[in-house]
Amino acid sequence: MPKTVSEVRLDSLLNTAVDGIILIDDAMRILVFNSACEQLFGYEAEEVIGENVSMLMPHEYAHEHDDYVNHYMETGERRIIGIGREVRGKHRDGTDFPIELSVGEALTPAGRQFVGIVRDLRPRKAVERRLNQLQAELVHLARVSAMDEMGSAVAHELNQPLTAVMLYLQAVTRRIAGLNGDGPQDPMITETIDKAKREAERAGNIIQRMRHFVEKREPDRRSVALHTLVDDTLELTSVGTNSEGIQTHVELPDDLAPIEADPVQIQQILVNLLRNAFEAVRGSTDPKVFIRARQMPETVMISIEDSGPGIPQEVHERLFKAFSTSKRTGMGLGLSISRSIAQNHGGDLSVDPGGNGKGATFQLTLPHNANKQSKQLYPGAGAIAGSQPMTPHPITVEDHDEGGRQ
Repeated sequence: MPKTVSEVRLDSLLNTAVDGIILIDDAMRILVFNSACEQLFGYEAEEVIGENVSMLMPHEYAHEHDDYVNHYMETGERRIIGIGREVRGKHRDGTDFPIELSVGEALTPAGRQFVGIVRDLRPRKAVERRLNQLQAELVHLARVSAMDEMGSAVAHELNQPLTAVMLYLQAVTRRIAGLNGDGPQDPMITETIDKAKREAERAGNIIQRMRHFVEKREPDRRSVALHTLVDDTLELTSVGTNSEGIQTHVELPDDLAPIEADPVQIQQILVNLLRNAFEAVRGSTDPKVFIRARQMPETVMISIEDSGPGIPQEVHERLFKAFSTSKRTGMGLGLSISRSIAQNHGGDLSVDPGGNGKGATFQLTLPHNANKQSKQLYPGAGAIAGSQPMTPHPITVEDHDEGGRQ
């Protein structure tokens, strides 16, 4: 028997509705289950028609729903009818998900029936989570921006007392030499003063590097000597980190070609990779971090390998995505930004996740300029302001076994 015009109109309305529409009788059997409901719950209409609507609800909601309907049938008191509320639906695969449910009543010749309008809340929940996350990240970024300004100011202020310390040490050295004349000097005093001067120089270099690192500045690409850049990065990374017991091995060929790059940006990548490596090996029985470099015809590859447990598959898949992190603190931007910097320099950043007893290895590839002549090599952070030029303190394995790491 062909459908009437009203029936065709009703079918069209049900099957084109964006929201799910369910019609049940007073025994809570499903009478109508539209196309939106099929997509939402994973069932075909013929699979649920005639079944109790509780099959679409988690157990705790099914029990409450039966009580609500029975209470209304007995007393006429409305608790859910005519009121939209957030509940949870159950998919065919057994998973539950948030929905907004509105229930209406219809009195028909066949008896009392109830119409449920169901809206999937997962997209809205995802947007809310994203907005909350972005708000938290913006607050964090504001703090980071403030710290940038403070860091540069603190570095500037600390230069003055460090310069004074250097001048006092030089004065003491001259005074001792004058008192002793040509006679022998106490070697312990001389050695102690020399050590103090070296540590003051080292502190000045660290402060200068921190100042360069946090400054807001335009990219400045030039010829960069990788040995110096790695040494400076190790010294900068040791600040504020706990690396006690961690062995750092640096294996760089003597004939590495310089790269054409912004030294501060490349240092940003290396600092991030090293801090991640230190974090990965902390607590392991034999914590080690290896920094290696290999020159190829057009590029130089710098690898940072740790002796940690490797990167789990679920973390590896989202490792370079923004706002994705496995740490309890942090923004999840470090590796995403690092890869962007590398690619903007004509290189790339990749990772071998390791696992099964092998640690992770990050590989930074950058084009070198072995065939170009350049006079401007990256010289390091330089001297303390107001003092004579200094030779940067050399970085050794022993320095970083005793220093701080993340």
